[in-house]
Amino acid sequence: MSDKKLSENKPDTIKASQPDKAPQPKKELRSKQWYGKLDKDGFIHRSWMKNQGLPDHSFDGRPIIGICNSWSELTPCNAHLRELAEYVKRGVWEAGGVPLEFPVMSLGETQMKPTAMLFRNLMSMDVEESIRAYGMDGVVLLGGCDKTTPAQLMGAASVDLPAIVVSSGPMLNGKYRGKDIGSGTDVWKFSEAVRGGSMTLDEFMRAESGMSRSRGTCMTMGTASTMSCLTEALGMSLPENGTLPAVDARRQALAHLTGARIVSMVKEDLKPSDILTKAAFENAIRANAAIGGSTNAVVHLLALAGRVGVDLSLADWDRIGATVPCIVDLMPSGQYLMEDFHYAGGFPALLNRMAELFDMDAKTVTGATQAEICVDAECFNDEVIRPLDNPLRDNAGIAVLKGNLAPQGAIIKPSAATPALLKHTGKAVVFENIEDYKARIDTDELDVDEHSILVLKGCGPKGYPGMPEVGNMALPRKVLEKGVTDMVRISDARMSGTAFGTVVLHVSPESTIGGPLALVQSGDEITLDVETRLLQLNVTDEELASRKAAWQSQESEYHRGYAKLYIDHVMQADQGADLDFLVGKSGSVVKRESH
Repeated sequence: MSDKKLSENKPDTIKASQPDKAPQPKKELRSKQWYGKLDKDGFIHRSWMKNQGLPDHSFDGRPIIGICNSWSELTPCNAHLRELAEYVKRGVWEAGGVPLEFPVMSLGETQMKPTAMLFRNLMSMDVEESIRAYGMDGVVLLGGCDKTTPAQLMGAASVDLPAIVVSSGPMLNGKYRGKDIGSGTDVWKFSEAVRGGSMTLDEFMRAESGMSRSRGTCMTMGTASTMSCLTEALGMSLPENGTLPAVDARRQALAHLTGARIVSMVKEDLKPSDILTKAAFENAIRANAAIGGSTNAVVHLLALAGRVGVDLSLADWDRIGATVPCIVDLMPSGQYLMEDFHYAGGFPALLNRMAELFDMDAKTVTGATQAEICVDAECFNDEVIRPLDNPLRDNAGIAVLKGNLAPQGAIIKPSAATPALLKHTGKAVVFENIEDYKARIDTDELDVDEHSILVLKGCGPKGYPGMPEVGNMALPRKVLEKGVTDMVRISDARMSGTAFGTVVLHVSPESTIGGPLALVQSGDEITLDVETRLLQLNVTDEELASRKAAWQSQESEYHRGYAKLYIDHVMQADQGADLDFLVGKSGSVVKRESH
């Protein structure tokens, strides 16, 4: 398999993948400051590396390529990345570089408590400081699970050495009773069916065994697949990285080609700051709408933009993406899964079909523009990647809401919502925190019906802490028993990219710091009007002022360690929930020696 053909779509724009085509370095290699000095310091750096069997010529001026591996058996999405790293190494050696693999913190979305999002910024610090401290010239980022991809991109962007992503890839389609089932999306459906009495617990447990049939990430358009596709939209990976199944041999070939490409990128001095421009972020926002992508992409792209100095705001999400149609028919917005998306042509086919809506002159790590990458890409299934004149949803981008309940903004995913609820006024049923919600949601005493609006507090960046994926609250049992499957829900939390429903998220400022959400009381009337972008608490200004005066903050139970640091420095959701002191970059220069 050559670098001229990754698949039937022939994205033949990966430049300089072969060593005899690689250009000469534009500047002195950074690694020379470690391995090129003929003194005590150079002796120490080289001699200790040689205990791994590296010959002398490994340090004769060849690019040193770091392989930043988020492998972990506690992160099932990434548990095969050790194997994938070997294919990256093949490509690096082939292109004349020296691959050196190093571990970083890994964030298992399905396994970590209280939420993996609490640790995204910590992982980004690990990635950043590891890249800067070691003598590498470029880096391949191996990730995939929801928070690993943005954390790695954020850390690499703050160093700004040549960097490229290889994602772990989605799992094979889930199977249950002869039908495809999707991770996350069908879990929520099955769980509600059990609670509503239409599915037995035994059936629920049997479905569990058929859900995750192979290595890889969620095979729905959850956050993992969203961020892999958006990485492709940003130009930070080779074509088809976003959709190739984890177990497809072509992902191993892609890893090989990526290893070769990073060597050329080092010689070209092609850095994240050259790729991650405002145009690239705008393309990613459009892509998120087109694929029915996760709401979590909002906080991740805002944080990443802050690292590279690109002015990106919630207003950009509404301005750029709101009118873009969703044409990829995947769960949770549609019916198909990631395997089907890839076999239909993957992201290059989507880009080709929607070229008129994108900035096709945007640069990519391939050395080519987006237009050059997708010029020959074909769509092989119009049901999965729909024509523009037959979209799954019109105007499908993330909608940004404002009003006295969310003065700094809140978001909703219209493509995953019930259309009839996108304009709705109802009485609030308030839960002060997640424990209050769990204790009362299924009680007979709960004063709620299908017209009510569920409101959950205490789940923002500082409040939980970490802003968990609990915004798609399960409906009250008494409502489920009526056959109702959706209600308006409002919180300062996030929700899984695999989730669905009329769910208002990321309300900012959050309730824990005294945002208006903290002042909502059960029985208050709330108006949601997505068309006019309104989220309004129908209470007088005078009453709100009185409630604000009486409101008292609660002391946090976290008094030490990273959680304390996080609470003290995390920014609000509308700013990407990064730590305030991590915004921007420190670069790659290290002035002092270690001995």
